[in-house]
Amino acid sequence: MPRRSSPARVPHRFFNRDESWLRFNWRVLEEAQDARNPLLERVKFLAITASNLDEFVEIRVAGILQRLEDGYVTPATEADDGMSEQNRLEELNRLMHAFVHDQYRCWNEQLLPALEKAGIRVLEWSQLDDTAREHAEQYYNDEVDPLLTPVTIDPAHPFPRVLNKALCIALLLRRKRKGSAPAQPVLGVITVPRSLPRLVKLPCSSGCTEFIFLHDLIEAQAERLYRGYEVLAKTAFRVTRNSNLYLQEEETRSLLESVRSELHNRRKGDAVRLEVSEDADPEIVERLRANFELDERQVFMTDGPVNLSRLMNLYSGVDNDGLKFPPFHGREYRLDRKSADLWEELRSNDILLHHPFDTYSLVEEFIEAAAEDPAVVSMKQTLYRTSADSPMFAALVDAAQLKDVTVVVELMARFDEASNIRWARTLEDAGVQVFHGIFGLKTHCKLALMVRRDPDGVVRRYAHLGTGNYNPVTARFYSDISLLTANPEITHGVQAVFNYLTAEAEGELYRPLMVAPLTLADDMERLIEREIEHAKAGRPAHMIAKMNGLLDRRLIEAMYRASQAGVEIDLIIRGMCALRPGVPGLSDRIRVRSIVGRFLEHSRIFWFLNDGKDEVYCGSADWMPRNLYERCEAVFPIYAPEMLRRLRDDILGSYLRDDAKARLLTPDGHYVRPSQVSKPFSAQDYLMQLSEGASPQIPQAEAPAPQPARPVRSMKKS
Repeated sequence: MPRRSSPARVPHRFFNRDESWLRFNWRVLEEAQDARNPLLERVKFLAITASNLDEFVEIRVAGILQRLEDGYVTPATEADDGMSEQNRLEELNRLMHAFVHDQYRCWNEQLLPALEKAGIRVLEWSQLDDTAREHAEQYYNDEVDPLLTPVTIDPAHPFPRVLNKALCIALLLRRKRKGSAPAQPVLGVITVPRSLPRLVKLPCSSGCTEFIFLHDLIEAQAERLYRGYEVLAKTAFRVTRNSNLYLQEEETRSLLESVRSELHNRRKGDAVRLEVSEDADPEIVERLRANFELDERQVFMTDGPVNLSRLMNLYSGVDNDGLKFPPFHGREYRLDRKSADLWEELRSNDILLHHPFDTYSLVEEFIEAAAEDPAVVSMKQTLYRTSADSPMFAALVDAAQLKDVTVVVELMARFDEASNIRWARTLEDAGVQVFHGIFGLKTHCKLALMVRRDPDGVVRRYAHLGTGNYNPVTARFYSDISLLTANPEITHGVQAVFNYLTAEAEGELYRPLMVAPLTLADDMERLIEREIEHAKAGRPAHMIAKMNGLLDRRLIEAMYRASQAGVEIDLIIRGMCALRPGVPGLSDRIRVRSIVGRFLEHSRIFWFLNDGKDEVYCGSADWMPRNLYERCEAVFPIYAPEMLRRLRDDILGSYLRDDAKARLLTPDGHYVRPSQVSKPFSAQDYLMQLSEGASPQIPQAEAPAPQPARPVRSMKKS
């Protein structure tokens, strides 16, 4: 495994990764605040910010708390800005509280009034009319009450083990005793059933759509649940726990058993955050805080429903297409008339797909055709995340009855571990050879390899290489790249990667693929250095990189050197970015933009001018330490000239022209929108129109197209 170099570090050369991530979530929140988006899509964006924040707290914040508990002190050479772990935690808490304030301000001041104006109301129990109340009580009696387990905290009934992120109701209770002094208040706890929808739809005769939150309905029935008690106060609360998996390699325990054991522990990890309603009785809040052993800064008071991610039920529960994005169906790939089937098509030319603008159906067809075709003698595939009803998964199970099928399942795909364990067992039961990659390295590459004896008697390899997971569901709203190919060099490299995953066989056999953790970091640095040499020789030098996150300091330092040498660099980074652009003498030729829109930008594309001999690569890896050194990743070249042109001009070119959904990163770490123009250009809208057969025009005058030398100066607005 290659060792990371240690470039010279200057204070403030890098943005802190966690603060950068929080700024990304603020950009998602901006989409919820943007009245130009359809109303229910705005609600959905708000729910996504809450789900994102959950993961940040249970992984990143929990990790800092764990390190503090273990006595870890960040070395000055590793800190982003010289801050200690304790100071960093305090700063993150400040930012998170500010973010939560902005979330609920968006809900209360923007979305709720707009929803009511659109005839959609979220009501409290006191606002229900007789008809709605009768319906709600019937629903409670039939569906809710049988699932509830009210608990009173006393010496015989300890505080229940509240599961991670489970919505609960806390009640302050006093037992009714006639003729005696009032008893001391006790705490009651009810867990809201996860199996029920968080929003209960109510009948409305006026044609509107009305809901009540499930926890509000349960709270209204508290007196029935605690007969013999006086309910003094009640409130919803939610606890977030440390969800990191701490695995130890043991010879006597398989990886599958280790992950399964740790998943059980995750549900009961240390509490790291308490969310509770802003109007909660102070005594309830203090009792909860003390029980979960939290500092005051770990308590988040919510001015509205606890857990805004529940609003996703509002999006799915309202049947009003006018309040959502118009339906979009990507372009179906059609085989050439001269091709008898997909195999013959691939022997003639590679196929490049850009999802969701190109549908995912051809990738599914590739897997299913291999499973059904008796000429295919072997199938190999990686699985990181997939959907429960994936036709590809079913195809692998069926194929195992007739041919050799090998699947590398990544058990530790975060928050998909339980489902991946089930898939692994189902595949093994069907006769599939299941491997779990190399211990200590996540298998994150997206590869499928078919070996087929063709009609001419030649045994050939066919491969799919992608930037996204084998998941037909997320392929409808994640932007990703797929390459289908029979190119002997590429398919040979794919087979070498599978040999590495199943036998840990290393070597230089992966070419032309770049493979982490073996060659990828070195190869990417070499490509940047090549642009530097072109610039030093007076030749045009330019690179464009699109990815989800940029944190690796080695490659950031290489781009700093490139900027200083005269290389023009455009970065399209959706999420975290540690690189500081636009700093005179350091990064003044580097521009960074983030695009947050209807589709989640998930593709990784890397373009290098290379003295006019364009090179483009796509793959599964971001430029983050975990991708470059702690995962098995694969980055692959694109050879066909028309595909190079499409990636460079239609895809990367449109993202660089976007002034509707793009935000530009400034040297001080803030993101600003491009200067407003008369007709804002949205890359995703353009790509949708292109896939539907339209001929949309790009506004050339306001944002010139990328050219070999200094191609996008108008984008340097930070």
